[in-house]
Amino acid sequence: MNVIEITQLKKQYNGNYVLKGIDLQAGPGMILGYIGPNGAGKSTTIKIMAGIIDEFEGEVKVLGMDVRQDPVEVKRRIGYIPELAALYEVLTPVEYLKFTGKLYGLSDQVIADKGWELLKLFDLADKADMRMSAYSKGMRQKVLLISGLMHNPEIIFLDEPLSGLDANAVILVKEILQQLKQAGKTMFYSSHIMDVVEKISDRIILIDKGQIIADGTIETLRASAQQGSLEHIFQSLTASDTETSNTAKEIIEVLNS
Repeated sequence: MNVIEITQLKKQYNGNYVLKGIDLQAGPGMILGYIGPNGAGKSTTIKIMAGIIDEFEGEVKVLGMDVRQDPVEVKRRIGYIPELAALYEVLTPVEYLKFTGKLYGLSDQVIADKGWELLKLFDLADKADMRMSAYSKGMRQKVLLISGLMHNPEIIFLDEPLSGLDANAVILVKEILQQLKQAGKTMFYSSHIMDVVEKISDRIILIDKGQIIADGTIETLRASAQQGSLEHIFQSLTASDTETSNTAKEIIEVLNS
């Protein structure tokens, strides 16, 4: 059974289509890497699947539910971890987790127990009573990770989840994702950090100008693009390798002038 089903998904802003007909299916227990240049439509796709954007063309089902018809239930059963989010910085992380936990229907006791344990495991316990206005970007990202995982969702949408994290936290998150996959969870992972996407993804989807231009395992993509690393595959399929090289040369010329 597919846990994600997208058929001819289109989305426009001010008459310009940012998604031009996305077709995508995904089953349980896998990590999907979703990559593309800035403005390709990655975040828009994720926000539609998460029920945040409700005006679009086509059909989108998550866990068998139409995101238009059952947006609240979809949100209860998924985890959404964006790069940036409104954290209500006047709150402490404990207060914020109580707020988000209630939205997911968790009891006060479960929120208190899970929240505290997760704050400890993410090295935030000694700062649990601080207002998040005093938190660094990496600390805030840890709170977002906790709030998106605390209710043990069936699908987790991650949009640049490693932003601001230190090296140890990045390693921890990668291991968490692998263990969630083993538990049968599905993760939809969008990031510009190509080496991480390459290492953790079972399947990689490359989107450019609102359309999927490649979809497969890293081995399949290597064979089709005749390139080694995901970074080189990305540049080859989006025709950005020559442009990047020329731009770099121009920058050096300006610096040397």
